[in-house]
Amino acid sequence: MNKQQLIEQIKLKKSFLCIGLDTDIKKIPEHLLKEEDPIFAFNKAIIDATAPYCIAYKPNLAFYESMGVKGWIAFEKTVEYIKKNYPEQFIIADAKRGDIGNTSQMYARTFFEEMDIDSVTVAPYMGEDSVTPFLTYEGKWVILLALTSNKGSHDFQLTTGTEGERLFEKVLRKSQEWANDENMMYVVGATQGRMFEDIRKIVPNHFLLVPGVGAQGGSLEEVCKYGMTKDCGLIVNSSRAIIYADKTERFAEVAGIEAKKVQEQMAEQLKSIL
Repeated sequence: MNKQQLIEQIKLKKSFLCIGLDTDIKKIPEHLLKEEDPIFAFNKAIIDATAPYCIAYKPNLAFYESMGVKGWIAFEKTVEYIKKNYPEQFIIADAKRGDIGNTSQMYARTFFEEMDIDSVTVAPYMGEDSVTPFLTYEGKWVILLALTSNKGSHDFQLTTGTEGERLFEKVLRKSQEWANDENMMYVVGATQGRMFEDIRKIVPNHFLLVPGVGAQGGSLEEVCKYGMTKDCGLIVNSSRAIIYADKTERFAEVAGIEAKKVQEQMAEQLKSIL
């Protein structure tokens, strides 16, 4: 999916919602545990109920890797189900990979060749040669961690260098030498508030993947006020607040209701640009 196709989906659905499939075997409704593949059964039901209201899904690899081979199988089945039944959806592998060049090549091969996923999150700490292997795939996206939503982000990401440049700003500036807004996005946490203004000064046209709305307390209105562009430029993720909104046999129905609520809020925010 290229940038223009992503923008068209946002306009069509009046939504820039990404649903995080952070599926924990210990949190899904108990009645699903009797299924042959409980994780996939949960994901399938959530996807079917929420697909009309979102433009992307973001499986977090940690939740699947924690179950070993069974988890990887559920992850692959989930990706294949989305691609087959909802091909308009943008799929993000939230893997936060990043290593020396030849290792990054293997990570890139995993997600872009073997699984044919649209995008993958990458940690840029090891520099250019840890990121560029992901950028060799036409039509695929790299989503670099820039300013994240967790409390510990302030430990390093806001550290100021000798010239007054904060570390996340250096990541934004330096990485633009490697790629452009047609194949690179950045992760910026919804909890960062007005910091989006500073980010937009450096990357005015890039899409931002924004976690932290919902359970982490980020404000959708604030994110839009300071981060939205003329093309929207935002993919806002919500995970727990939607997928775990109900623990009964109505879990998927309730997830759909919650996703629709967020979509309606987003439609209001989009009125100024659509």
